[in-house]
Amino acid sequence: MSALARLAAAQGVHVRGSDANASDVTQALQDEGIDVHIGECAIPDDVDLHVYSAAIDERHPERQSAQARGLKSVSYAQGLGMAQVGRLGVSIAGTHGKSTTSAMLAWILKDTGLDPGYIIGAHCPQLGGGSCLGATTIPDGPHEGEGGILIAEACEYNRSFHHHRPVVGLINNVEEDHLDIYGSLDAIVDAFAQFAHLLPDAADGGALLIAHDGGQRSGITPGLQCLVKTFGFHPDADYQVVFDQQVCRVGILREGMWVVQWTTHIPGAHMALNTAAAVILAHQLGAEWEDAAASAERFAGLDRRMQLLGERTVEGGSVTVYDDYGHHPTEIERTLKALRTAEDPARLICVFQPHQHSRTRFLLDQFAQSFADADEVIVPDIYFVRDSDAEQKKVCAADLVDRLQERGVMACHEPSFDAIVQRLNDTLTPGDLLIIMGAGPVWTIGRDFMRSDSPVSTP
Repeated sequence: MSALARLAAAQGVHVRGSDANASDVTQALQDEGIDVHIGECAIPDDVDLHVYSAAIDERHPERQSAQARGLKSVSYAQGLGMAQVGRLGVSIAGTHGKSTTSAMLAWILKDTGLDPGYIIGAHCPQLGGGSCLGATTIPDGPHEGEGGILIAEACEYNRSFHHHRPVVGLINNVEEDHLDIYGSLDAIVDAFAQFAHLLPDAADGGALLIAHDGGQRSGITPGLQCLVKTFGFHPDADYQVVFDQQVCRVGILREGMWVVQWTTHIPGAHMALNTAAAVILAHQLGAEWEDAAASAERFAGLDRRMQLLGERTVEGGSVTVYDDYGHHPTEIERTLKALRTAEDPARLICVFQPHQHSRTRFLLDQFAQSFADADEVIVPDIYFVRDSDAEQKKVCAADLVDRLQERGVMACHEPSFDAIVQRLNDTLTPGDLLIIMGAGPVWTIGRDFMRSDSPVSTP
């Protein structure tokens, strides 16, 4: 929402907004001249369009007020689709990797002079944030003179990506998630297929890049009229990705011939696929292969995506601390495996906060399997979002701890963030690697552990 607000303001729209609580995000918007009210507020009389996030249900007073006044009211996804009209929209979809791949692509295009607009759901220091209007027309390449590039994450929650208006699309992967909305993997695949069918015909520039493995191609691509290309580690992919994890070297082959190679600073095979997808898309949008690869090599990452917070001194040495947004079993498994391989720690300690009752309950067994590379897992209470009181009672953090212990993983439930930081202070030893994982406020634990002399604030 903050990114969309900035994008609209950059186009000369007078933007106002409200949020339940003050934060660094709301303060940054206010510092930029955008009027943000903390708490519920009356919608001003001169508003032409009311935009709400997926976290705000129809019972919210502002939404009810907009409806009573007959004010045009749209979801964030609908507002994003409106912003893509008249531009070369690039929508990045998939169960995992949307923010990382979007940021990588935006950086590569910006670094190679194509001046893209972008809306990304995470902060990228190299980009100066998560949003930018970019050029109104593309300055160079095969799309020169067309409406400027606008990159956006295409979230599948509640089928919101069906409101996008993309010309170019990416499907990184498709797995079970948001089962409270979809109920089955088949329904998820069908939703991604509908998203893919939003792309225009190949003659009009429509193009889809989809994962050769894990992209559910057989259920998505039949009947598409856009250009379809695949990428992945499989030799039959249109763009075969090769990854040497010992030196973090990534390469792309076409028809068995090397196209380009580069070194990535972010470990893990899943990150190699993300950066390869970004390089391929950048080339399709007008960047030269070598230039795109060189830019990819300079990409330093974004906040909360395998983010290295630094080294924390403990008695006798130091502990390496990472922070990550991962909250799906596959994300957790791949991230832990990547860190185990890249860092080779004495012990790998994970603090993981489950996110939402439905994901935790429906994928409980998968979660239990995903921590195989961890030596110890500490689990605070579930971060409930949009969950009713009845739903919150159907599953708890202790359920995940029980499953982990059944699989022989050392695990404990600790509700208090204060107590977790104290436990880390008391038990971590030189050579350990600590990773904080989850989509909720669990990130504060990593910051508070790094600032061991500062007070700890429990949400």
